[in-house]
Amino acid sequence: MDLEEIRKNIDSVDKEIIALYEKRMELSKQVAEYKIGTGKPVKDAAREASKLKAAEDLASNDFNKKGVRELFTQIMSASRKLQYSLIAKNADDNFGFKETYCIPKDKKVVYQGEEGAYAHEATLKYFGNDVLCYNAPTWRDAMEDIKNGKADYAVLPIENSTAGIVNTVYDLLVEYDNYIVDEVSVPVSHKLVGIKGTKLSDIKKVISHPQALMQCERFLSSHNDWTTEAFSNTAAAALKVSKDNDKSVAALSSAVAAKLYGLEILADNIVGSDLNTTRFVIVGKDKVYCKDADKISLCFELPHEAGSLYNALSHCIYNGINMTKIESRPIPERKWEYRFFINIEGKFMDASVKNALIGLEGDATTLKIMGTYHSQD
Repeated sequence: MDLEEIRKNIDSVDKEIIALYEKRMELSKQVAEYKIGTGKPVKDAAREASKLKAAEDLASNDFNKKGVRELFTQIMSASRKLQYSLIAKNADDNFGFKETYCIPKDKKVVYQGEEGAYAHEATLKYFGNDVLCYNAPTWRDAMEDIKNGKADYAVLPIENSTAGIVNTVYDLLVEYDNYIVDEVSVPVSHKLVGIKGTKLSDIKKVISHPQALMQCERFLSSHNDWTTEAFSNTAAAALKVSKDNDKSVAALSSAVAAKLYGLEILADNIVGSDLNTTRFVIVGKDKVYCKDADKISLCFELPHEAGSLYNALSHCIYNGINMTKIESRPIPERKWEYRFFINIEGKFMDASVKNALIGLEGDATTLKIMGTYHSQD
């Protein structure tokens, strides 16, 4: 046979495969209806493993055995997605979240760091200058205050455009039963600040938050006679310089902190990137979201086996959902295992989003929807 004849035969076989595939999906639909009626879970790992082994044994050689296993893995994955989509149609809530008109601004808010820190700036930017706010020593303290009702919301840094994610805040969002209700971004513009009358030649040491020191590394390296010291945050460093009144020590902080603590800006434009921005999340105790929420943050853990991450993320691909971020963090109590954090675009009321979330919940060992809110990107 020539090539065209072979291709015609392939097309004929493909039509048979498609017809059989559709017949199988119809049977999967019947299985889904049975499981919905009885409350049985969609995924039956033991049944799938047995089915894969049986299908593989029907193949005639080792190459085909691997191909058949891969083929039936995908067929069963599609079957589960069909079943999850039918379950999603019967879902009558938004995963426990309630829609609200907007996030009220007349609430008590906690942020971490001294007055004048970027978190303080983010608080004022989001809630307004008249907000009733106070500072906490650590991010954990802020989360505790939300948990105990001392504050209504906390403003926490989640990510910097050059330094990456804030690992501890990610871990705290898993540990505490608190939720992201919105976000706000603050441009980072570090200044070298010191007491009035200080000259660059007077400086021997620069103090600031480790990320600020890293972000200004190019500027600092041009003064190789200076030493650096990590501090809890940029505003605290500025306050320290102000209190000590020592010309030999300068700080990296914002202009707001410099003005607040009576310091002089000694050098400007010292950050490595003009696009340096920190994203802060607004965290509250209740599972609420605004009507315009179009971004969902998720955390999940998976079985420690081959293909589990692929299977989990395939629910986004299959439902046409754009995933804008993925991060992983070690699970402390399980060696070499990780939990994953993703952001996806979409709204709770979208059928595709419900399908993906229900499917992901079925494949994950744990799933937490950390919040849905309006993207500031």
